[in-house]
Amino acid sequence: MTSSETEFVRVLEADGRYAPNAAAEQYLPLIEAISDAELEQFYRDMVIIRTIDNQATNLQRQGQLALWPPSRGQEAAQVGSARAARAQDTLFPSYREHAVTRIRGVDTLGIIKLMRGVSHGGWDPTDPVNGNTRLYTLVLGSQTLHATGYAMGLTFDGRSGTGDPDKDEAVIVYYGDGASSQGDVHEAMVFAASYQAPTVFFLQNNQWAISVPVATQTRVPFAQRSSGYGIPSVRVDGNDVLASYAVSRVALDEARAGKGPRAIEAETYRLGAHTTSDDPTKYRTSDEEQSWEQRDPIARMHAFLTNKGASAAFFADVEAEAAAAADDLRTRTLELGPPPANTIFDHVYSEPHPLIDEQRAWRERYEASYEGDAK
Repeated sequence: MTSSETEFVRVLEADGRYAPNAAAEQYLPLIEAISDAELEQFYRDMVIIRTIDNQATNLQRQGQLALWPPSRGQEAAQVGSARAARAQDTLFPSYREHAVTRIRGVDTLGIIKLMRGVSHGGWDPTDPVNGNTRLYTLVLGSQTLHATGYAMGLTFDGRSGTGDPDKDEAVIVYYGDGASSQGDVHEAMVFAASYQAPTVFFLQNNQWAISVPVATQTRVPFAQRSSGYGIPSVRVDGNDVLASYAVSRVALDEARAGKGPRAIEAETYRLGAHTTSDDPTKYRTSDEEQSWEQRDPIARMHAFLTNKGASAAFFADVEAEAAAAADDLRTRTLELGPPPANTIFDHVYSEPHPLIDEQRAWRERYEASYEGDAK
């Protein structure tokens, strides 16, 4: 019996008590090896990104952004999995992985630029400062194909499965329950399984594909979809950052070691709207939202750390750092101007191209013709 047919891996109860269930037993040595400093970092990550997320939502409401996809409620799944990855691993986000990108070194202003419409991508995925983090993907599910193809390349190039854990690489790709119904996701799993590509499929099951509930999307746990392709799959409490870290660490280590792809279904909840253009009150009840509020991942970790003896000064320091990060993001957002017009021609091709040169020259002549009229 696979873990997708049993209970979720859970370490922390909703009230923060350390109470690993039977499915978590195999992960306990890894969990118990997490240092107090790492535990506090998990909490710090979650609080900071939620504060930034709230600030970005406010910026959109004030007309500074065209769109913003909130991640409130999904912080534990993202922080645990991102912290589990090694520096050499490559991460493929969807469009809500704000915690993942920040942990890997991406400046959140890059996401702001994308959502404001002043950047085509937001950041340079080949720049080491961005931690091997690929660009956001707004087309549902397509990033799973990108991730699998990249992972296949790692194997072909001898960069994975060599037996050297310090150099071997793996890939983790993020997608949602709605995207899991896209054909691209299933095609990616077929190729990953066939070629034993070092890919970890990380599905954040946040219960709603915009307004379509999980009950409509599937009659079985999502993890059974990946296990149907022969990919070992695990279900985890996505609001438990310790469980998310542990299952992701093991899955990535196994993929990196040449054991083939792995899949994780992290059950969580999107406490906010799908995006700022969405109104979730039209399709879900306040009772449902309140029941998930009681399982808030940040409150859970706060209670756990308090029980371990974390000081009031620590929590105050985290709040201050989060507020400063959000204020800084707001300041830099308001300072953004339009990009130079010619940037639209950059990166269309990897090498110089005469057609692009011709189009750039035409645009410059066209703009100059207006300047002449003005004179």
